[in-house]
Amino acid sequence: MTNARRTTSHRRRHPRRIARKPLAGSLAVAALLGGAWYATAATDSGDSGSGTSTAAGTTTSPSTGADGSASTAATTTPTASPAKSTPKAVAKTPAAAAKTVTGTLTPTSTTVALAAKFPYLTAGYNNTRQWTRTTTAVAPNGTLRVAWPAADGVHVTPLNAAGVRSGADTVVKGAKEVGGLVAHNDGFALLTRVADTNKWKETAAAIIRYTNGKQTFRTKLTGTASNDTSPGLDGQLTWNGTKYGAYFVVHGAGGFADGHFGDKLAYISAKGAKLSGGWSWGCSHNEGIALHAETTGAFTSLCFDDWRSGLFVSTGIGAPDVAPVVQREQCWAGYCGGTFPGRTGDLVKSASGRYATAFASRGAASAKKNSADSSGRGWTVTPKTSTHQVAVAFMASRSSGPGKAVYLTSAAGTENVNVHIAPYGKDRLLVSWESLKGAKCAAGTCTGTFTGTHLRLIDWNGKFQSADKVVSTRISGDIAVLKNGTLAWAYAPVTPSYASPLNGASPTATSLRIARLTP
Repeated sequence: MTNARRTTSHRRRHPRRIARKPLAGSLAVAALLGGAWYATAATDSGDSGSGTSTAAGTTTSPSTGADGSASTAATTTPTASPAKSTPKAVAKTPAAAAKTVTGTLTPTSTTVALAAKFPYLTAGYNNTRQWTRTTTAVAPNGTLRVAWPAADGVHVTPLNAAGVRSGADTVVKGAKEVGGLVAHNDGFALLTRVADTNKWKETAAAIIRYTNGKQTFRTKLTGTASNDTSPGLDGQLTWNGTKYGAYFVVHGAGGFADGHFGDKLAYISAKGAKLSGGWSWGCSHNEGIALHAETTGAFTSLCFDDWRSGLFVSTGIGAPDVAPVVQREQCWAGYCGGTFPGRTGDLVKSASGRYATAFASRGAASAKKNSADSSGRGWTVTPKTSTHQVAVAFMASRSSGPGKAVYLTSAAGTENVNVHIAPYGKDRLLVSWESLKGAKCAAGTCTGTFTGTHLRLIDWNGKFQSADKVVSTRISGDIAVLKNGTLAWAYAPVTPSYASPLNGASPTATSLRIARLTP
């Protein structure tokens, strides 16, 4: 961890984001903790219960304006050329590549009316505005499910392949967060938080499976026996056809990790039984998680670790002391400079077995071991830029580190947030982000004027395959990839604003846009 601002008491900045306190403990304890050294006594609990069903309507339109109004086509403003290189390894746009691109990069959308109010903003570190997570998942038969939180629990909305509502919501009562979603032909599995009894009065992580509208299992993944809680998941849930993999943040509630934050990877059978593998304690407070299901062996995972100051490939292990480093970034207590958007990341696998991930990065002008950290694990990183640029890293395999990251942006006064990457057809990748001009930054977070959602196509070497295109349709939450390659995701139809921190309760929306983009 680098440049962490030390605190002297347990405190909370916001009910959703917990301020972390460095713990001055013995070297032996520090070694056991594997770097997770923030203590807190934050609370967030809820009532468990069975799911119910509600319904609302759906309307269809070709596209959406930034203010949520319908239009005949998505507004687009392609830039004349890619940004000039300030960070190292900014990809250049071959003129021929942009001419040969197929597809219009113009998403279409449907509107789904909601049966409850959706609080679409969440306060992040320094109360920065973040989009409340929604997750869109596709079932083997091509139908979609969208999970989103409301006051009465987590709603899971069924949709057909065209993004039109196909039935009533299933409401998972007592569920506090969308930590991941797997869609099945007959229902879904949800990673969420539920009520628990523990010393911190915090929630427990749980996987809840619904089949044909009824709950078939509810498996808690934290509890008294394992001395842990989960007050904020920042998680991922994946499925390989045989078992689930759940990756999420944990808070020690007894034992060697009491009061500290780490992460946990658990495997669960199709019937809800806990399986061997994974780990009980990993990255020091994990500031970003990505997980890719593999047919055999350990699932491939990435974490942003705010003590060791970097993005790590951590497949098959917990604390990444010996894990390959994807990127060194300056991190603060509770926030990593290169964090994934919304504390969750995208990890794409190619047909040849390579991996790609995208993230917001300030780079590293210098990175060295922190001499003040007697454990030998901490790093001091000096960022190269004050604002975050869009970076893509490629890995030859799930156990190898990449070469230098490829940067898609470089404008010094522009902040880039909400970065996503997804497969686009057979051999290209779609990278998206939101830009803020006139950025004012402090402690790794920035405010500024929203200037649009950017779409860029690249190949698996990071070379530009399209011009930068600005669209009115936002990309937020997890993206589903249909069998024909169509990308689908859900977002609140509101005008983005990053001009000031989020203070007080989130505003709410009564509809979602279901966007689709076909290569």
